[in-house]
Amino acid sequence: MTQPSFVPISEADQVRPALSLEVPAAWRPGRPADHRGPGQPSGRGFGTPGPDQGYAMALAHRLEPRLVLQAGEVAEDVVLGLALIGSRRAARFGRAPCAHDVRFAANLWGFLDPAPPVDLVADRVAAFRGVAHDYAVQRALVDRVPDAVLGRTPEAVAELLGAWRP
Repeated sequence: MTQPSFVPISEADQVRPALSLEVPAAWRPGRPADHRGPGQPSGRGFGTPGPDQGYAMALAHRLEPRLVLQAGEVAEDVVLGLALIGSRRAARFGRAPCAHDVRFAANLWGFLDPAPPVDLVADRVAAFRGVAHDYAVQRALVDRVPDAVLGRTPEAVAELLGAWRP
C-alpha cells in the first residue's frame, strides 16, 4: 500500500532505485567439453541415456535364481551385466527397462540355458569378468552388443544363442 505524500518518512525508509543489469551477450559453445550440436553425443563409450535405468538392477536380481552360471562366473558381475544390457535395450526404444529387457540379455548370453555351447560360455566368462568393479569393462560389455540384435525379441535371441557375437 502506498504512503500518503503528507506523512513524513525517514531517509532509510525511502524507496531506493533498482539496479538494472545489462542484457547478456549471446553464448556460444567454445569450451573443450561443450556439446557442439543439439543432441546427445553417441558412439562407443558414451552409453545410452534412458529413463529409470536403475530399475533394471531390481529386475536382474529377481532373475538371479533362474540363472545357470558356469565355473568362473560371479553372480554379482552377471547380474550387473544383464541389467546394463537390458537398460541399453530399453533406452534404445525410449522407455524404462522391463523384465523382458533383462530376460533378453540373459537369453542373449545363454544364462537361462542349462547347457549352453562351450565357446559361448568361454566368451561370456571373459566378457563378464570384473563388470561389477570396472566401468571400462561395463562399457566394453554393453558396446559389444550390436544395435541390430537389440531390436529382436527375447525369444528370437534365445534361438540365436551366441551366433550374434562379432
